[in-house]
Amino acid sequence: MSTWNQLGLQDSASPLMEQLIFFHDHTILIIILVTTLVGYSMTTLFFNKYPNRFLLEGQSIEVIWTVVPAIILIFIALPSLRLLYLLDELNNSSLTMKTIGHQWYWSYEYSDFLNIEFDSYMIPSKNLDSSGFRLLDVDNRTILPMNMQIRVLISAADVLHSWTVPCLGIKVDAVPGRLNQTSFTLNRPGLFFGQCSEICGTNHSFMPIVIESTTTPQFINWIKQTN
Repeated sequence: MSTWNQLGLQDSASPLMEQLIFFHDHTILIIILVTTLVGYSMTTLFFNKYPNRFLLEGQSIEVIWTVVPAIILIFIALPSLRLLYLLDELNNSSLTMKTIGHQWYWSYEYSDFLNIEFDSYMIPSKNLDSSGFRLLDVDNRTILPMNMQIRVLISAADVLHSWTVPCLGIKVDAVPGRLNQTSFTLNRPGLFFGQCSEICGTNHSFMPIVIESTTTPQFINWIKQTN
């Protein structure tokens, strides 16, 4: 059962998600102010016995309630456009990874290294350790170094999928015959979970994503062991 501190967004693990959370809080503050003002105005109408003559076909008040919402929308639109361009920005990547969605698992390939590719299946509940996460843990985690610009190429082999990791602010469609890409930076170590966010079939909810963020030396050791 969720508690109050679990009803919000996940803690960010990338600069992009930090900006998304900032924009969310900024927008929510504006919504609360507008809702409070409109609610107060509507409430006073129930108890106001005398109509205000300045609110009856008044040009001044019509100008005010037309211009003020436009200004409010500008305060929302400008940060939104800035964030939109940040999400689409592709910097020079230090590492490239390719992920392919299948029914119903993910395949990963590290394009910068030879012969490093694997499939990632969800661990069934009966085979799960006591420390594992039900319906979220996989047999092969995606190991990535933190503080490094990472490019991910995303496609699908059969039907539409969606490679989604909420704490990274990443949600990219995996389309058969098409190669989409995204870029992000992990700013802290840890395990970050995601799931396919496209209704891709009967086992749609059973193809999780697990990213393990490590330091660069640990990542290099993993590459050596894998080879």
